[in-house]
Amino acid sequence: MTRRLDPDRLHRAVDDLSHRYVDAARLPFTITQVTQRGEVVLRHSYGFADHERTAPIAADAIVRIYSMTKPVTSIAMMQLVEAGHALLANPVRRWIPELGGLSVWAGGTKEAPEVVPAERDVTLHDVLTHTAGFTTGFQYQHPLDALYRDGALGDLFQYPRYSLEEAMKLLGELPLVHQPGARWTYGMSTEVVARVIEVISGQSLDEYLTEHIFEPLGMHHTGFWADDDDRVARLTPSWTRDKGKRLRVMDSGDPGSGRTRRPHFLSGAGGLLSTLDDYQRFCDALSGGGAAHGSRIIGTRTLEHMTTNHLPGNATTAEMAAGQSVSTAEGEGFGLGFSVMIDPALARRPSSVGEFHWGGAASTIFWIDPAEEITAIFLTQLLPSGTYPLQPQLRWAVYQALVDD
Repeated sequence: MTRRLDPDRLHRAVDDLSHRYVDAARLPFTITQVTQRGEVVLRHSYGFADHERTAPIAADAIVRIYSMTKPVTSIAMMQLVEAGHALLANPVRRWIPELGGLSVWAGGTKEAPEVVPAERDVTLHDVLTHTAGFTTGFQYQHPLDALYRDGALGDLFQYPRYSLEEAMKLLGELPLVHQPGARWTYGMSTEVVARVIEVISGQSLDEYLTEHIFEPLGMHHTGFWADDDDRVARLTPSWTRDKGKRLRVMDSGDPGSGRTRRPHFLSGAGGLLSTLDDYQRFCDALSGGGAAHGSRIIGTRTLEHMTTNHLPGNATTAEMAAGQSVSTAEGEGFGLGFSVMIDPALARRPSSVGEFHWGGAASTIFWIDPAEEITAIFLTQLLPSGTYPLQPQLRWAVYQALVDD
């Protein structure tokens, strides 16, 4: 017996959730789309695209997807693996010499760190699974995080003045937070992946992604900056909360902002702008075994490998993080660029074993459920992610609508 999403139940739950958040001025807007077996079951937008709450949000709005960039970059890297340019066991110093001979944090303070040599090289597999030991500046859980902020590495509130290549030199000067492969630490690993793509392909990251993913899938409004009047007009501000928990604009998106010109730093971990329909095309390829809209961007077997839990002993990210990382979850493992559901009961939310997903710093999320043949995309623009329990609430709103045919 198959199950289908009941459109009435789905709309009632998702609309109510969205309206409650926007009407209470906790979110500026929501844009949500849910598909099943390739058909759109729900498409809903609500709220405002401006701080004055006068311009209604449109479904074709361009938003910062932040870490929802990571799956795109990971797919691009695996295209090069498929083509024989790299193996997952290869050390990244093969392409980035600055990341050879790294040290590892052993104690001390930010001002006087104690380090030991890395026991082995960081591999491509390590950076794709976030087990390399790189952290990031927006975390506040380890003394190394502060050193990253000092170098504007992974700081969400700064536009770096260095290039992706120059960032690797900065990373190479800092110790790892743990030995390669020993733990799961969310950080700048996908920036390393992005630089490997550039070195192997001989193209800048934006050129490679455009040629090998965006153009084949028809993602014509996705990129690292809004480069014409139409795109600038559709680029929404991003918000955060002030001390009184009121919404305030963090980045207006107006001409002259950091998102309306080509950035110095092409962040493969969090730099993309996109739209609902563009990211749906990417999700269509993921739910379609690597192909959609007349183009194949990755092999079916490769995608299956990417969406399998790669953490040792089928561990969860929470088990491997040892309390030193954000973005961890009970019941979820991690593959090559995607979080992977391994135990929905432990995660305490409805899902399916094998569901894979990721979210972004501005409270965005997508997921693919192969068992129920569902894709879901939720876009808004509130930093930081995790301000509200949107992800589990949205899943309950979607899965309660599943009924037996």
